Amino acid sequence: MPDFKEKYINPFTDYGFKRLFGEEPNKDLLLDFLNELLKNEQGTITELTYLKNENLGATELNRKAVFDLYCTNETGERFIVELQKTKQKFFKDRTIYYSTFPIQEQAKKGSEWNFELEKIYTIAILDFEFDDDKKYPEKFRYDVKLKELEINEVFSDKLNFIYLEMPKFNKTVDELETRFEKWLYLIKNLHKLDRIPEKLKETVFLKLFETAEIAKFSQQEYLDYENSLKYYRDLKNSLDTAREERTIEIAKKGLKEGFPIEMISKMTGLSENEIEELKNKNKGS
Repeated sequence: MPDFKEKYINPFTDYGFKRLFGEEPNKDLLLDFLNELLKNEQGTITELTYLKNENLGATELNRKAVFDLYCTNETGERFIVELQKTKQKFFKDRTIYYSTFPIQEQAKKGSEWNFELEKIYTIAILDFEFDDDKKYPEKFRYDVKLKELEINEVFSDKLNFIYLEMPKFNKTVDELETRFEKWLYLIKNLHKLDRIPEKLKETVFLKLFETAEIAKFSQQEYLDYENSLKYYRDLKNSLDTAREERTIEIAKKGLKEGFPIEMISKMTGLSENEIEELKNKNKGS
């Protein structure tokens, strides 16, 4: 069996996310997470049913949509839960497009339909920050609805989009105040933990830790997780390399233009020593 350094799975891998939230025996984990996420939106969700997470448009012109998780509750409301590991140029557009499938599904085929819709929630858990939201460094949760601009009131509550920018959530375990914050902390840090923090010894989280413990996997589960983890790490390494190369190019251009080293450091995030080394290398080449 593979030898993992981590004790618990990484929820940002496809396998890890599906194991924790997408399997029938662990449906109570997803139920608790959604109830905490939507606490101020509605009453308590008491039941969830997983739906087919692959949807096809009504015509060949419509592209296929594959959701990470797709489910409905006891009143017919729909929930799309998406885990996005890397930046995608039109990701916000993609989430809007995805919301159209639950809308079409609610049409009563073969009978009269008055167009009444149940609420749709599209929830995106992001392992990156939106470039156009960097002006709000502390804001990690975005709740989006259809609003009337002049009076600033919700025009319709049927379409709901929630974006969670996980890199911005930086609370330590001792700083966690709500159950929702505990969920965010675990999604971001589960694979870094080697024990269960005292503050997280609640029934639902104890089940999560048990489900996520790699030592309890079967051989096939080990292999499936290993493949998913390899894909995730390869993807992150490629992105980190590309980002580092771009940062160095920006620093080189700044040096060439004669910008002060302190200014280049602020622009790129490189230390002043790193920029000095880069400057000396350029002199010698």
